[in-house]
Amino acid sequence: MSRLTVRMPAMINAELRRLTSTPMAVLALVALMTVPLLYGGLYLWANKDPYAALDRIPAAIVVADDGATVDGTHVSYADDVADQLVDDGSFAWHVVSRDQALDGIGDEAYDFAITFPADFSEALASASTSSPVQARVTLTTSDVNSYLASTIGEQAAEAIRTSIVRTVNEEAASRLLLGLADVRGSLVDATDGAARLSQGAEDALAGATSLASGTADLAAGATRLDAGTGDLATGASTLADGTAKVADGASALSDGVAALASGAADLADGAARVADGNARLAAQADAVGAAAADAASRIPEARAAIEQGLLDAGLTRDQVDQALASLDPLAGQLADANAQVQSTVDQIDALSAGAAQVASGAADLAAGASSAASGAADLASGASSAAQGSSSLAAGATRVDEGAGTLAAGLGTAATGAGSLAAGLGDLGSGIATLHDGLADGVAQIPDASPELRDTQARTIANPVDLTSSAITDAGTYGAGLAPFFISLAAWIGIYALFLIVKPVSRRAITAIHSPVRVTLAGWLTPGSLGALQMMGLFAVVSSALGFSVAHPWGAYGMMALASLTFAAIILALNVWLGSVGQFLGLVLMVLQLVTAGGTFPWQTLPGPLASLHHVLPMGFAVDGLRQLMYGGSASAAWGDAAILALWLGGALLVSAVGVTRMTHRRTLRDLQPSLIG
Repeated sequence: MSRLTVRMPAMINAELRRLTSTPMAVLALVALMTVPLLYGGLYLWANKDPYAALDRIPAAIVVADDGATVDGTHVSYADDVADQLVDDGSFAWHVVSRDQALDGIGDEAYDFAITFPADFSEALASASTSSPVQARVTLTTSDVNSYLASTIGEQAAEAIRTSIVRTVNEEAASRLLLGLADVRGSLVDATDGAARLSQGAEDALAGATSLASGTADLAAGATRLDAGTGDLATGASTLADGTAKVADGASALSDGVAALASGAADLADGAARVADGNARLAAQADAVGAAAADAASRIPEARAAIEQGLLDAGLTRDQVDQALASLDPLAGQLADANAQVQSTVDQIDALSAGAAQVASGAADLAAGASSAASGAADLASGASSAAQGSSSLAAGATRVDEGAGTLAAGLGTAATGAGSLAAGLGDLGSGIATLHDGLADGVAQIPDASPELRDTQARTIANPVDLTSSAITDAGTYGAGLAPFFISLAAWIGIYALFLIVKPVSRRAITAIHSPVRVTLAGWLTPGSLGALQMMGLFAVVSSALGFSVAHPWGAYGMMALASLTFAAIILALNVWLGSVGQFLGLVLMVLQLVTAGGTFPWQTLPGPLASLHHVLPMGFAVDGLRQLMYGGSASAAWGDAAILALWLGGALLVSAVGVTRMTHRRTLRDLQPSLIG
């Protein structure tokens, strides 16, 4: 074992014996050893979780609201909010009068007060009127009670304002959505009506088109009618002239037909006598014809009898045939004669029939002529009446012609109007179709929401954003969040307090050993070891007594011990070089690191010069390293912080060794007398 190893424990033991040489020295050492525990432990205990105890902070609620009438119902929004606050229990709320609230804040009975003025509900209700007014909520605080209490009151007032805004927004959104639902229902009805109107416009357009076509045809027909009535008037005039002539002719005809009737009667008598003569002639002719026919029919029988007689007379067949051959031409002549007789009989019969028909026709003619005579007389009378009617017809036809002209002109105008009507109805149909499409689009853009969905939508509109916190690392409580800072500060205070009684270096060792390195290490290890022991106790308080969660216990304690050893080396260097002035500068350096370490507020909020010191002074790295190890942060960042502390440790020990080397050339035997606070 080297002399360095042997001498250093001896120097450490000597210093420890000096620190425990008397009961007072032991008491002083114990008291100073507990400084970090008292400082860090009590402070972190007091601030372990202050937000969990906000319900013990007394606060006043003043409800001066007169209420308002909304939809025929009297409401007081301030009473509702006050009831919600009391039921929530975030603070120790007390509903009091305005004077009681002011007196309570003045005598510290209440930390702050929330006042709802008389027009609070009326102002909230005015949001849906044409004269909206912003509602007011008054926060009354007094920093005499506590500045943080005032800050907490401001946060509470902001939370109340946000809650009121959300409630009002939800009610307004609910009304808006209900109005939109009504609008949508009306739009649906309007869309249906527009559809029916569009169909009606289409039907009207079709009818107007037919009307235009019909009136055009009617106008054309009226034009032709006008031309026809002109012809009618002319024809009627001609007819009047003609019927006058017919009347004259009918009179002459009546006279002629009367004469014809007389002649027809004479003709009928003569025709009857001729018919009788012809009938007798036909009877005689029929008798002759019958005889001729009978004779003709007997020729074959006579021929056969002659033939048989000749044969019976003994004539040969040839002789008979020759004889019959002589008779056959006579038979043919008899047949021809019979045919002529029969033809003549037929003609006589026809003549008799014709004569009978002539007689009958003559009788009919005589009767017809008599009727014709009577009819001709009637015709003459009717022709005279027709002549008079034709004259009237000619006058009426003239008036009809004039009316037809007026009708043609009017129907032409009507046809033009019907065409304009059809075009206008076409534009109307297009406009109604556009209206229907627009209404349908409007209906599609407004959702068909049920009352339950509208309530959900209103709540969402009133509070559209839900903040979800996602912590990469989590300290857990307010006290745990401050722990790394106060642990680091306690480590510095503990080392600083130890150097009030621990000798930075042993002047006797400097004189006797003549080894600055050993003297420096011995002077550092004594307070460093005690500081590491302090950190062990403080770690037990933080992790066990206070129950703060530590993600990496061994790493966290190692960082605490390293910080204590580093702070011991820094204060050692200050004492070695500057003595009691260096001890004072250790206090100044502690205060400087107190504001630059970024333990309470982010270091980025510091002024520029102080922010730059954050990246240099060791306590900031100790705080960051403990945060990484306690909250489960980055291990590489913790190693980086430890490396910076190790650099400070090595640099401070080097500076201390240089100072001790300097002291070996200036110390004398009179410096060997030990002192408790030296």
